[in-house]
Order: sequence, then C-alpha cells, then structure tokens
Amino acid sequence: MYRLIGGIVILLALPALADESKLQLKDGAGKELITTYCAVCHSLDYIQINAPFLDRQAWEATINKMINIMGAPVKPEDVPPILDYLSKYYGKP
Repeated sequence: MYRLIGGIVILLALPALADESKLQLKDGAGKELITTYCAVCHSLDYIQINAPFLDRQAWEATINKMINIMGAPVKPEDVPPILDYLSKYYGKP
C-alpha cells in the first residue's frame, strides 16, 4: 500500500518538475554559468523572485553565501560574470 502511494506521489510531482524547464532566464553573458551552478541546487525561480529586492551588493552577498556557507562549487573566476549577469538582468536599480 505504501509503495503504491509513494509511486502516486512521484507521478503527481512529475508535471511540477517538468514545469521547471519552462522557466527561461534572460539571455546574456553569464546565463550559462547560472544554469550550470545555480540550477544544480535550487530552482531558478529564486532568481526572479528575489530580483525586485537585490541590488548588486546584495547579489554579491548572496553568491558569497552560496559558496561559503552552502558549499556551492563555483570557480573563483566564474564569480564576476555571475555577479555581472545577476546585477544587469535581475538587479534592483
């Protein structure tokens, strides 16, 4: 019984997971780094959800938190283009 219920839950969750692929970030330099590093751990929705609240300094703090506290394996040379992308396309003016 439990196995059947677990299977049903997984099947019901699949459409929600499939919807994630519909999310499109703005095209620009650094986008591929975002999809490479950020999408591995969390939904890219977080970028759009946080965009109205984060300026360049806040995005930099967020990136540093993801690397230093959450353990995101981002190469140091990839941090500036990620920050530039987030600031330019999803940063609060």
